[in-house]
Amino acid sequence: MKKNEYKSGFVTLIGRPNVGKSTLMNYLIGQKIAITSNKPQTTRNRIQTVYTKEEGQIIFIDTPGIHKAKNKLGEYMVAVAERTLKEVDVILWLVEPSTFIGAGEDYIVQQLGKVKTPVILVINKVDIVKKEDILKFINAYKDIYQFADIVPVSALKGDNTEELIHTIFKYLPAGPRYFDEDVITDQPERQIVAELIREKALRLLGDEIPHGIAVAIERMKERPGSDLVDIDATIICERDSHKGIIIGKKGEKLKQIGTQARQEMENLLDMRVNLQLWVKVKKDWRDSDFLIKNYGYNKSDL
Repeated sequence: MKKNEYKSGFVTLIGRPNVGKSTLMNYLIGQKIAITSNKPQTTRNRIQTVYTKEEGQIIFIDTPGIHKAKNKLGEYMVAVAERTLKEVDVILWLVEPSTFIGAGEDYIVQQLGKVKTPVILVINKVDIVKKEDILKFINAYKDIYQFADIVPVSALKGDNTEELIHTIFKYLPAGPRYFDEDVITDQPERQIVAELIREKALRLLGDEIPHGIAVAIERMKERPGSDLVDIDATIICERDSHKGIIIGKKGEKLKQIGTQARQEMENLLDMRVNLQLWVKVKKDWRDSDFLIKNYGYNKSDL
């Protein structure tokens, strides 16, 4: 291969829920596209982002965490993550800095055994452990699978992420530029806006509610001749009791969610945003094929 040949390809990030896949992807492309929270199942869809440099282009695919599904939405999420393994040029498997390898990791090893794609093990969150312990974590993992490479990083602080990019390019084939260099995601703005509202709800609500919420954008329209966009959105939950918690005392919780989401939308869209939020109850929507599709989870991804 010629030294300066342009390389390009698709790279998926996999791992158990909550290991920092979305945080890493956002850091690498330099903009927040995937939402993050400390709750499992924050990412529900395949999200593509694009990293372009002189030597090539990496299309990152952030997938839902691989976990044991409890409903149709969970089955959809796991199927999306597992199917992606067969379609990419490189797999990044993110893990926590630990010597404990549990059933979740064993399950991922089984899935990786079905593909021939090079796998780079990324030991994330190394900013929270002692440097001298990192070798122990590498040793714990290196015998469970034939990794192409092992790279320790901190997605939060950006430590060693340049080394990770360099390592990814090592395993990418020569190829075309798939996207213009100013493109950073294939996600429609409406989808990102809906996800920003869901992120704020995930962060501000108690543990029992967030899995059971979705967000639908009813209207998103720029006002002619101004820098203002009107956005009407509905938060969907599964129970009447959840609706009360989301709205909060005198509407305070809903107002908080709206204020925080609006600030991020204005940064994203580079416009002022007039955001109107409502809450609706749709019982057991996570087990309804129709409602899952209605709230943006596309069966054609499977």
